[in-house]
Amino acid sequence: MGRYIARRLAQAVGTLLLVMFVLHLLTTVAIQLNGTPAQAFFGDRAASPAQIASVERRFNLDDPCFDQVGNPCLGPFVERLGQYARGDLGTNLRGREVTDIVAAAAPNTLRLFSVVLVTWLALGMLLGSAAARWRGSFGDHGIRLSSVLIDAFPVFVLLVVYRYVVAVPLNRWSEQTFGENSWPPYWFKPSFDPSHPWATIVVPGILLGLAGSAAFIRLVRASQLESYQGDHVRTARSKGLGERRVVLHHVVRNSSVPVVTAIGLAFVEGSAAPSSPRES
Repeated sequence: MGRYIARRLAQAVGTLLLVMFVLHLLTTVAIQLNGTPAQAFFGDRAASPAQIASVERRFNLDDPCFDQVGNPCLGPFVERLGQYARGDLGTNLRGREVTDIVAAAAPNTLRLFSVVLVTWLALGMLLGSAAARWRGSFGDHGIRLSSVLIDAFPVFVLLVVYRYVVAVPLNRWSEQTFGENSWPPYWFKPSFDPSHPWATIVVPGILLGLAGSAAFIRLVRASQLESYQGDHVRTARSKGLGERRVVLHHVVRNSSVPVVTAIGLAFVEGSAAPSSPRES
């Protein structure tokens, strides 16, 4: 097991380095063929050679290799890897440290992602298991139809409708009913409040989890239906085991491989590009 984990980690690191090197090569070729991108920093304004040189030094574009077509510019690539290893991710175009941007956005992103994941898992497992358990029933058809409708409804439209049609009147009603300093007004607040991050993230997180649960519901249903038709379930029932024990120990557990894979992919997608609700 230890060797397997070490091998997989080595493959992950190697893949990451390969992707970074390919992106470096593509960027280098683009600079060598099209010229320095420092001019884009000034927009339509004409920049002097001194200003161009200053921008090139700031963003490490002053290496002579960028003027030599075909040169892979390994020196700047190795130097950049060393900066990454020291935790220096550079700055954005406005001069703000990337580490500061990530540090400011990551906590709120993790809060939102945790609410989305809990909602996603709860709805997916409950509704998917119910649809598989009572296959062909009215409830099964209703759950599948609902999942298709949720998939067809754009997420950004759902959030815009919630913010301007639902959240505003609910926020006013809760303020008048419970008071401005109570918790319900923050639950339905249309904008993010840094002083109450969890309260203002809960409802949008539930909506995002609902929007993303449609495919997971169908995945859980399909994987459990396959388990229901397996010989191990038939054997367990023939031994006289209760239906609840059969479902929990023989259906849910044996159909968990695709479910766990989907959860892993959700973690990867959720951590790919953190963004702060304050900035969005």
